Amino acid sequence: MVYFILQELKKHAPFTIFGALTGIIIMFLFQKIPAELSYDVFYILHPIHVVLSALVTASMYKLHTCENISSKCIKGKCNFWTLAIIGYVGAIGIATISDSLLPYLGESLLNMPNREIHIGFIEKWWLVNPLAILGVAIAYYRPTTKFPHGGHVLLSTWASLFHIIMAIEEPLHWIIYVAVFLFLFLAVWIPCCLSDIVFPLLFVKDPNKR
Repeated sequence: MVYFILQELKKHAPFTIFGALTGIIIMFLFQKIPAELSYDVFYILHPIHVVLSALVTASMYKLHTCENISSKCIKGKCNFWTLAIIGYVGAIGIATISDSLLPYLGESLLNMPNREIHIGFIEKWWLVNPLAILGVAIAYYRPTTKFPHGGHVLLSTWASLFHIIMAIEEPLHWIIYVAVFLFLFLAVWIPCCLSDIVFPLLFVKDPNKR
């Protein structure tokens, strides 16, 4: 499992670097937008991230626990409630770490003036939690991982970014851009791989079975 995790992290590093670079470009272009607008953008990106994360996490579990005959899972082999718990916890837990907790840690270490922590499933529980359940429901009927995972990585990067932009008050020194790039990379690289790939596979007997 450790080797598998390291291989997945290595495989996803280039795309995550690309995502972090797009984040830096966006921050350079939009750092002066009002905090209220950044907040609204965050609460567009974060919930969509949660949907995709729940979809991929639950899909990964289902695709590795169902018997496949002609690409269709035999009914009854994958318990919906087990799938729902794994998809919900993986999505909400990791998305909160990636989009909120790690960006806030970065804001604190960089001593940004308007830093605040925004926990989506509590602050906007009526929006974020139902969307996590929607992602699980889609995975139960139409499990898929490749496209949602790529979208998940980009959305997580941008959600983390707008969480950081909310804390900005004045133009940034170039060294801050470097630090934000590193935080964006780490905030997405490890949590997203853990959420989409490693976490659901902890609950199957054979992680290599497809």
